[in-house]
Amino acid sequence: MTDLCYVYAVTLPFGTALPQDARGVGGARPRLLIHDGLTAVVSAVPAEDFHGEALRTHLEDLDWLTATARGHEAVIGALAQVTTPLPLRLATVCHDDDGVRRLLDSGREQFVRSLDRLDGRVEWGVKVYADDGAAEAPRDDRASGDAPANGRDYLRQRLRRREAGQSRWSEAVTLSHTLHAKLTRLAEAGLVHHPQDARLPGVPRGNVLNAAYLVPRERSEAFVAEVGRLAPAGRGVRLELTGPWAPYSFVREVDEV
Repeated sequence: MTDLCYVYAVTLPFGTALPQDARGVGGARPRLLIHDGLTAVVSAVPAEDFHGEALRTHLEDLDWLTATARGHEAVIGALAQVTTPLPLRLATVCHDDDGVRRLLDSGREQFVRSLDRLDGRVEWGVKVYADDGAAEAPRDDRASGDAPANGRDYLRQRLRRREAGQSRWSEAVTLSHTLHAKLTRLAEAGLVHHPQDARLPGVPRGNVLNAAYLVPRERSEAFVAEVGRLAPAGRGVRLELTGPWAPYSFVREVDEV
């Protein structure tokens, strides 16, 4: 079977070349396909992996999905260095270049509307974490000389630890409300996502705020400075800033293309 065209993103035409080390799905070098005022960023992928039943089977394979997502995001990240990309859904494929052109034509109205709204903007992610006390397993206080004298003392120690965890959680919630209100005023838009699921591998406990902000590039320095100013100084509450990213969270119009 012949190769297919994997489509990573749509952009407005731009005059800067992609970084030479940019590699996409399967290690392929992405290329630009310009058509009637829009640019699609594509690479070749094997049809035996991305067509029909084979693709449906792969989409249930976590290892395959992870590798494909990394290649997809690597190209989006490279694009974000030189322009504002409109990321397409993972595993968006066309049969050939003419199919990509038809994709651009069919979604033109949505693509142009989104690119006009997002051009020159980036996404910053802000998360707030609290140690809610649940992670504090009972410890052997005898080793430190703090062993409770009796059952009542033991229960008092457990209660103090739980109250400390609740206090940190309350502090994190208060910080989250203040932070989101102030950062939304600095950004053009802000979205609050569901907290991260701590049951997933590599996800920390106690995610109180999981938010994304759409920020003009020229205001990013002020945005980052404000996040730093509002970061908590004490232990038990932690703030995490990530970005700048392509504006994934603010792409709405192209979901059904």
